Amino acid sequence: MATHKSAAKRARQTIKITAMNRARRSKVRSLAKAVETAAAKGDVGEAKKALRSAESALARAAGRKTLHWKTAARRTSRLAKRVKAAQKK
Repeated sequence: MATHKSAAKRARQTIKITAMNRARRSKVRSLAKAVETAAAKGDVGEAKKALRSAESALARAAGRKTLHWKTAARRTSRLAKRVKAAQKK
């Protein structure tokens, strides 16, 4: 338990930040899964649309330090690679 006023404030902030980060991470995962399922079905148009929103969410999460920027770049790259593979089928 925090014993100083400033430590108590940091504890309150941590709770809020953790909740926001968890929501952002969850949103990114959901959007990435939408890309994966569309690409697996072979629905290229839907996969491209989903990729745009997933890419945006990944960049936003990286910009807000929820994800490391290299993690976001790697995931974006892998999703784009799967969409491209679905396009070739």
